[in-house]
Amino acid sequence: MDLSERSRQSLLPGLLYSPGTLGMERMVLGRSAVASVPKAAPSGTASMGCVVARAPNEPGKIKLYSPMFYAACAAGGIASCGLSHMAVTPLDLVKCNMQIDPAKYKSVSSGFGVLLREQGVKGFFRGWVPTLLGYSAQGACKYGFYEIFKKYNSDIAGPEYAAKYKTLIYLASSGPAEVIAGVALCPFEAVKVRVQTQPGFARGLSDGLPKLVKSEGVSGLYRGLGPLWGRQIPYTMMKFASFETTVEMIYKYSIPKDQCSKQLQLGVSLAGGYIAGVLCAVVSHPADNLVSFLNNAKGATVSDAVNKLGLWGLFTRGLPLRIAMVGTLTGAQWLTYDGFKVMVGLPTTGGVTPATASEADKLKAVA
Repeated sequence: MDLSERSRQSLLPGLLYSPGTLGMERMVLGRSAVASVPKAAPSGTASMGCVVARAPNEPGKIKLYSPMFYAACAAGGIASCGLSHMAVTPLDLVKCNMQIDPAKYKSVSSGFGVLLREQGVKGFFRGWVPTLLGYSAQGACKYGFYEIFKKYNSDIAGPEYAAKYKTLIYLASSGPAEVIAGVALCPFEAVKVRVQTQPGFARGLSDGLPKLVKSEGVSGLYRGLGPLWGRQIPYTMMKFASFETTVEMIYKYSIPKDQCSKQLQLGVSLAGGYIAGVLCAVVSHPADNLVSFLNNAKGATVSDAVNKLGLWGLFTRGLPLRIAMVGTLTGAQWLTYDGFKVMVGLPTTGGVTPATASEADKLKAVA
């Protein structure tokens, strides 16, 4: 492989993972030529251009952007989304019932009281199986395809423009990933909402899924796909873009990532994830109300939901609970996802320091 081809494959935009330049000279020029390339400017220097994420070369390590890397990201997505959503099933159950029947479930505390009186402690975990399986499938697609699309879009944009417009890269990568993830989630979400909001409909996924298909056909499983996309796509775009930006700012204004221990980096992931989750909840809440309404009322339309809930109710009903739930949920998801990556030998997400302009220019000249 000639030098220009090696350079093309190595130069990646400033929005990718590893701290600092992480051995850009070695990857582009080889170890023997490191001395001929100037070192990166100190932290805080105006920067642009490209960054290289180091691919681990040790035996048993997963090389970045290899098939195993994307498989590991998908596995991390399964763990982060499936387990976290299952853990907050009681909160989700109360939220859905508040959205569907506000006269009965007037508040969070009274909602828990109603469920406890009518269904006992077991009632708090109704629908946990479709929740676990549905959000595991969603997480695999969301995180796996996000990494794929981010690399693809970065390569198309080129190092300079990808670093300059990195927020657009985040948005353009997370949106299509969630389109795929929504298709994987939708059937499970339809069953989950029915099980949680219609007592006696079914015990769980095993009897709820065939019952729903028998009564409404396979298309009934995807009747809420449009509102689900309306909820999940803005949520995911905000989740990834705000997380990456928040983490980058934390490392920029507090302590550089390459000076942080792995434990501290995971703490940054948790903090960045919680902040991102609060923003996600606000952006996606109206569509969340629509999903709950449409999956509960057979034959209902979006206009029916708006007429019944009203615009104010659409934006505010159940919002405080959802902010608490989604903030905690998103923080836990990023902690789990990055924790899994660290466990398999990969760097945590975000917080890359771009190469300086002079260094990028020299590398381009060499290539």
